[in-house]
Amino acid sequence: MSEMMIPALLSGAGLIEELSYLPEYDPMIRKADTATRLECLTDIYKIYYPFTMSVEIYNKLYLATVLSLKKKNTKQAVQQHNTTYRAMIGDRQYRGIIGGGDSFSIIGRSGLGKTSAIQQALQLISGGKIIEGDNTYCKIIPCLQVQCPFDASPKGLLLEILRNVDNAIDTRYYECSRKSSDTTDILIETVSQVALNHIGLLVIDEIQNVWGRKNGTTLMSMIIQLINSSGISIAMVGTEECISFFESAPQLARRAQGLRYKALPYDDHYEDFCKTLWEYQYTSAYKEIDQGIMGWLYEHTGGIVSNIISLIHDAQEIAILEGYEALDLRSLNAAYNERMDFMQRFLNTPTGNRHPGVAQKIEEFKESTVEEYTDMEELVRAAKDKGVDIIDFLRDHIQIEEVDCG
Repeated sequence: MSEMMIPALLSGAGLIEELSYLPEYDPMIRKADTATRLECLTDIYKIYYPFTMSVEIYNKLYLATVLSLKKKNTKQAVQQHNTTYRAMIGDRQYRGIIGGGDSFSIIGRSGLGKTSAIQQALQLISGGKIIEGDNTYCKIIPCLQVQCPFDASPKGLLLEILRNVDNAIDTRYYECSRKSSDTTDILIETVSQVALNHIGLLVIDEIQNVWGRKNGTTLMSMIIQLINSSGISIAMVGTEECISFFESAPQLARRAQGLRYKALPYDDHYEDFCKTLWEYQYTSAYKEIDQGIMGWLYEHTGGIVSNIISLIHDAQEIAILEGYEALDLRSLNAAYNERMDFMQRFLNTPTGNRHPGVAQKIEEFKESTVEEYTDMEELVRAAKDKGVDIIDFLRDHIQIEEVDCG
């Protein structure tokens, strides 16, 4: 097997075009009835805008797949078949021959779009196609993606790999292994043999599930053994929670080197992303986007892609349902207050990324004229009568200094 059995490596504008996905949009949809517009509004969630992260992930996964496929017909692969088989029948005096250094990680904050970027990349690399030789034994899945079990169960992950292999190439590995009384050690060797025969790149998503779990260290040891026994490339994908786990031992740290991502920086790519999303308006009135709105979005989403998309979607949904019919700061603020209350404490703006033009958080109340009040009691009573925040109201009339009592 060789890299020629998968599409050629893409780069530049061609890669960006292939990674992008923009659903069809007709501006006339804004004249449709409410039900139709609300249904079409969900197209916003289908948009995929490639960032630098998307390009880096594609290149990393492509080269790892090529490296793994190149090994399939080598002398070392045949030797690995023999040693793995001996281990399966009880000979424990064996060692990995072609593995050991083919794992890496893709770590980043939740909501950045790592999984979407990986899925887009895998679609370009293999298109869901199977590499077929002269017989069933030679069927190879270029890229296989599985999820780490929530309880970090080693046996659960091994069975999940077999189940996904069966679904892809119509085999019965999962059924045979699930019904057997084989120990986890024997199951590892079974999966190693299956991976050596049928898998190019293995992507294990949600790897942060190892963090804080009793089985976490056992699972990672099993993955290391799988790398050594199968010789395939393995990518571990997860959130920042697993970083401390990977740093806890040198053998974990070495195999977890890879790509790291934080929130989006406020740059030209961010602004282009906002402008692209903003064109998908389903409210009756069309509103232009400006620097103030883009700054507001950044401050209220922490530079997290999924938060930006959700906020623009929910703002339009609220505007349509309430008859306001405009996507602007008023509807965005309503969506932020009504739909993102559970997320707000996690949305600290990344320090150092703030653009000079970023607007500060919109105040709930701002007096257009300053009225005269004779004492504090009158000020408090007036704020209650107006139904506004007392602190904001007082700040417009007297100097207030807030101190930390902690």
